[in-house]
Amino acid sequence: MTNEARMQNHKEVVEEDKRNKLPANWESRKRQAEWIMQDEAARKEAETKGEDYERKKLLSIDATEAERIARKKKSKQNPDPGFSDYEQAAIRCYNRLVKNVKPNMEAYEEAKEKLGPAFYGDPNTILHGLHEDKKEAVDKMVTNLEKQIAKREKYSRRRMHNDDADIDYINERNAKFNQKLERFYGEYTRETKLNLERVAFGTVHYHHDDNEVDGNSLVDLLELIPALLPRFNSLGMSHSSHLFING
Repeated sequence: MTNEARMQNHKEVVEEDKRNKLPANWESRKRQAEWIMQDEAARKEAETKGEDYERKKLLSIDATEAERIARKKKSKQNPDPGFSDYEQAAIRCYNRLVKNVKPNMEAYEEAKEKLGPAFYGDPNTILHGLHEDKKEAVDKMVTNLEKQIAKREKYSRRRMHNDDADIDYINERNAKFNQKLERFYGEYTRETKLNLERVAFGTVHYHHDDNEVDGNSLVDLLELIPALLPRFNSLGMSHSSHLFING
């Protein structure tokens, strides 16, 4: 009786030691993996029978529970807040990739049986040469990487420079600012901008008295701007707004 109790205690100690070496959230992850497997099996069975699995699943829960699940799914959505820093972008990418990883319990049990005690490992365990990557897993990884590269190229594509376009900026930041001005005020300021360009090249003269423009001589740009300020004020632009160069 004493030997049996000693063996039972030793067995419990070994099991407890194994549990302590597992990750802190191992039990919840295991339950989640089992639920995913059951869900996938039920989905495949419904597809085989030609049934709508989502509709069939909703029939087994009440309206309140369905609303709660929909609310939970919506709250779990991770909308892109925009780029903040590279660290956050890497974290979002990692979380997205982890969610796409589905547990393969068949491969898990196969590896567990093949490696034996070395599956959980200890300080003296060496797994080099014991693991062999499957062709399906390698192909899946390559496909995933190709998708990431294609997506990255799509969103980080630089716009080609147009050599024939007018140069009205001093750097890239200033060019973007001018594009915003053009988008909001372009249709109102296009004529004024052309007049200012003609003044700069000595092709027009602005008469304050009769509010007319001719192409006889070059005038000081400062004489023209005060007469144009009321027009910008009527458009909601302040005196500090710049037509061409603003950073």
